[in-house]
Amino acid sequence: MSSVKTLAEPRGVHAFRRGLRALGLALALLPLTVATAQPAAPARTEPSLVQPAAPARAEPSLARDLQEAVIEHPVATRDRTGRAFEGRITVTVYRPEGAGPHPLALVAHGRGGPSERAAPTRQRHEALARYLVNKGFVVAVPTRLGYGPSAAAGDPEHSGGCDALDPGAMARAAADQLQQVAQAAALWPGVDARRWIAVGQSVGGLGVLELATRRAPGLVAVLNFAGGAGRDPSQPPGVSCQPERLAAWWGRPQGTAGAVPTLWLYWANDRFWGPEWPARWVRAWQDGGGQAQWQPLPASGEDGHFGLSRDMNGWVPLAEAFLARHGFTRSGAVERPPASGFAALDDVQALPAGPVARQLYAERFLSAPLPRAFALGPEGASGWARGDWAAGHALGFCQRGRGVRCRLYAVDDEVVWVP
Repeated sequence: MSSVKTLAEPRGVHAFRRGLRALGLALALLPLTVATAQPAAPARTEPSLVQPAAPARAEPSLARDLQEAVIEHPVATRDRTGRAFEGRITVTVYRPEGAGPHPLALVAHGRGGPSERAAPTRQRHEALARYLVNKGFVVAVPTRLGYGPSAAAGDPEHSGGCDALDPGAMARAAADQLQQVAQAAALWPGVDARRWIAVGQSVGGLGVLELATRRAPGLVAVLNFAGGAGRDPSQPPGVSCQPERLAAWWGRPQGTAGAVPTLWLYWANDRFWGPEWPARWVRAWQDGGGQAQWQPLPASGEDGHFGLSRDMNGWVPLAEAFLARHGFTRSGAVERPPASGFAALDDVQALPAGPVARQLYAERFLSAPLPRAFALGPEGASGWARGDWAAGHALGFCQRGRGVRCRLYAVDDEVVWVP
């Protein structure tokens, strides 16, 4: 079998090491750096054109408020030719407060071009994880074989190229690894293995839908965000490689007994798949016996393929309703408080914060277009964001570094702070 090089020995914060050792798993804490000010861009589906190598990205600091930790886990699978792959992959784990037991949410990332897959980084999906942790889930985000530290050892998810697309082989390779991580997570302290969900974006959606066909034990719901395979960058936007092959794969007989409910979310301006084929794919899935709720969404940004991270305001209400029907009734949404009248919006001196937060508020937040939000917390913590999911991102930026609990000070043109 091809061997994937393992990560470096644990280093960094001893408290994280001791806490993770309680899980009985191999650990690899990655180095801490300064947190970025914007959510990380999602991984993209593989272009068939080779791109120049991208510069290495700094490893973001761990989100202390989410008890973010990085572990290793061994996985094994085979590619479309039958070649065996095995290795230890990084898994980013987020936990809610309390001992639990908490249900598990397994998150499957998308697929980038060769240079993106080889970048020495791990998948995090922090904004999505914040939503899921707010709902009470333990969240696991595996960085699968062929990505990040394991990219040099080969690519078990290679689809065969645009002229020989094999979506089934890609789906199996991804799902093998996801299922093995889920089986391990079922043994973690504080995880309720009887109830878990899987969430996937792009090729990750392909992988979690394959888990649904396997009826993995304990899997009760699947959320598919823009799932598919075979982007063709040589064609106009929205034209993919042999989409009929994916329809045939998803339309194979699955049986109806115990089929896992799935939610399919696709945006009208998806530049990978376009609007027509996703609708045909979900019909094929249903014709094969699969349960599916089809949810097309209006155009979002320049490319709706990345709506998971860029249109949370659009999809969160849909996910809330879907998950509530399957027993996950705790809300993960960020509610906007009413205006409090605490101070005038432009009264910078009224902020119950130090000079750094006041400067950020005056120079960045007040000049930002709507929608926008500003959050404050203890120990000098502050954060702001604009655009989609502004209130949620502002709270996340405020809380992540110090691990404190923050509250919204202002949203759009209103102060909502209550002393």
